[in-house]
Amino acid sequence: MRDIIMLIVVILPILVGMSIWILPLRSRRAMLIYMEAGVILTSLLVFWLLLNPPQDTVTVFRFTGNLSVTFRLDGLGSVFAGLAAFLWPFAMLYSFEYMKHEKRSEKTFFMFYVITYGITLGVALAENILTMYFFFEMLSLITLPLVMFTMTREAVRASRVYLDNMLGGAAFAFIGMIFILTYGSTPSFVMGGVLDVEGMGGRSNLMLVVYVLCFCGFGVKTAIWPFSGWLPKAGVAPTPVTALLHAVAVVNTGAFAVMRVTYYSFGIRAVKGTWAQTVVIILTIITIVYGCSRALKETHIKRRLAWSTVSNLSYILFGVALMTPLGLLGAVTHMLFHSVMKICSFFCAGAVIYKSGRNYVHELDGFGRKMPKVFMIFTVSALALMGVPGLCGFVSKWQLAKAAVDSGTVFGYAGVAALLISALLTAIYMLTIVVRAFFPGKDFDYTAISDVEDPNWMMLVPLMVFVVVMFCFGLGSGQVTQLLESVLPLG
Repeated sequence: MRDIIMLIVVILPILVGMSIWILPLRSRRAMLIYMEAGVILTSLLVFWLLLNPPQDTVTVFRFTGNLSVTFRLDGLGSVFAGLAAFLWPFAMLYSFEYMKHEKRSEKTFFMFYVITYGITLGVALAENILTMYFFFEMLSLITLPLVMFTMTREAVRASRVYLDNMLGGAAFAFIGMIFILTYGSTPSFVMGGVLDVEGMGGRSNLMLVVYVLCFCGFGVKTAIWPFSGWLPKAGVAPTPVTALLHAVAVVNTGAFAVMRVTYYSFGIRAVKGTWAQTVVIILTIITIVYGCSRALKETHIKRRLAWSTVSNLSYILFGVALMTPLGLLGAVTHMLFHSVMKICSFFCAGAVIYKSGRNYVHELDGFGRKMPKVFMIFTVSALALMGVPGLCGFVSKWQLAKAAVDSGTVFGYAGVAALLISALLTAIYMLTIVVRAFFPGKDFDYTAISDVEDPNWMMLVPLMVFVVVMFCFGLGSGQVTQLLESVLPLG
């Protein structure tokens, strides 16, 4: 029964999304209830699986030999699946209100939005590299219509850049997958890797080249430098899309895939201490500083948050590239915490855009008084992203810094310096928004924004939940860390 439910949680959102064009849903209200019910049911099934993890695998399709589309729920997959299952219902609720002002078909939007949930769970539950790659690429294709949803000239250009980057990354990742299928003992994910390092002989340097290509290929979805430009451009999509793109569906799928190939396919024993590790660590350090530097310069609200995402995603990749148990723990912790912090800040930005039409930082003067709930929540998310103690961002950044110091390497210490620089720049580019909103100056004319107000409960409820979670993760970090240590094979 539990094995079949694994299959159901992947298929159910796909069927729910596709069926809205078939079922006689006569009103918008009926359609929204149907979509939310499908998403909530899927999430409940995922949480049931997490509490009652299946021991076996489910093979959906077998190609030949040991090549198959197979699902399995392990520790790392359960973390990613649980994260998606928690965030998606709230994102759906938020989108119901936000999408009212979009002129194009809501049915098209919600169809792709819900299908994306099922495909993301397909990545989380993938038992082998072939299955993960299959759903990984499906995710690129199914999110493309969401990026270009508004069909403006800017959206079409952004979708082309998005597709070019995703296809280029797919080519690099494909090389890594073929190498694993050719030289690995099994296509399945096995902690420690599946390559016979001693038996590689003269192919060891080739293996390292392929690992770097694979890291960068899957890392394109995390916007690793020099493939960072697509993420801010994708901000032209509706905010519910960009929030999930930047918090779960695409970017964290890339980070999750990098964790899989590093620890479960190639294995850290094959790569740690080599020039390949040096290359990927340098790339992550560059991206951390580059992303927050671009965020500091950016004046568009969503693009500023997008560059912040670029930087924070490489926190995760930096933890992975350290190739230690502490590094993996820090990476997974930051993947969890950053998702909540960033989706919250994006939803706040979306609420501002929805209620006022303002898109730039200099247009937010005085908004703190007119939208007090949204900007108080935004302030908390800003403090969390900065790493203020008591909030979740401090915990994951501390773990990553500790892992870097414990590595005892020059690049580990360089990574700590990058984290400190990033924290400083994050404080500047996030608090600039907060200060302008709450302290516009004593002569500010509030009549210019008299029509601005907080959004309704559909937008506020998700924001309030995320704030509570940020505090709970920050104050209960010990319990969260213990839970992650119990499900991740860190020994």
